[in-house]
Amino acid sequence: MRVLNANDYRAHLNLEANVRGGRKVKVLVADDDGVTRCLLESTLKSWEYEVCVATDGADALRLMENGPRPDIALLDWVMPEKDGPEICRIIRSKPQTATVYIILLTGLGGRQNIIQGLEAGADDYITKPFDREELHARLEVGRRIVELQSSLAERVQQLEDALARVKQLQGLVPICSYCKKIRNDRNYWQRLESYLGDHSEAQFSHGICPECFDKIVKPELDNLE
Repeated sequence: MRVLNANDYRAHLNLEANVRGGRKVKVLVADDDGVTRCLLESTLKSWEYEVCVATDGADALRLMENGPRPDIALLDWVMPEKDGPEICRIIRSKPQTATVYIILLTGLGGRQNIIQGLEAGADDYITKPFDREELHARLEVGRRIVELQSSLAERVQQLEDALARVKQLQGLVPICSYCKKIRNDRNYWQRLESYLGDHSEAQFSHGICPECFDKIVKPELDNLE
């Protein structure tokens, strides 16, 4: 039996982590170079990522806008139709794709190019030819951020749903001094329990208080005798 070393164990944990909420993390690979594209696709699939590929910038945008949105986009800087930074700007400008984690693949070195890519909306970058371990590490960072964003979005949605269910009684409530009916917003008079039921989450169970029992119920029972 083969014994796992530390690197094997970490890789095993990463493969499990790449399956999020019962599905794999989806990565879009956009590169016009066929060899690089195939190499990236096979490498990412070996790490248990779900991969879709685009051959140019326009194809990448089409996949992101029309198909199931990827969690991470791995974009080549120089491509036909639209280059990586231009795609970044378009992605960030649209609410449905604004949260995609973007990694730019670039053969362009230099501080200014890196700044330009990050200012265009990229979250990270990696130089070509890429180092396998560095690529893996940067994808793992992207995966963790995507998971945090997803968790936060779920919490926000839960809070909004909870707030939508909350009904509050506010302001002056017109109530009859005699029968205790309440006038609603449509100028109709409702029984107290009906009004509170419409404007709150309260539920009522009816009973008889001791005072009403002595004043109303007991005399009626005595009359029956």
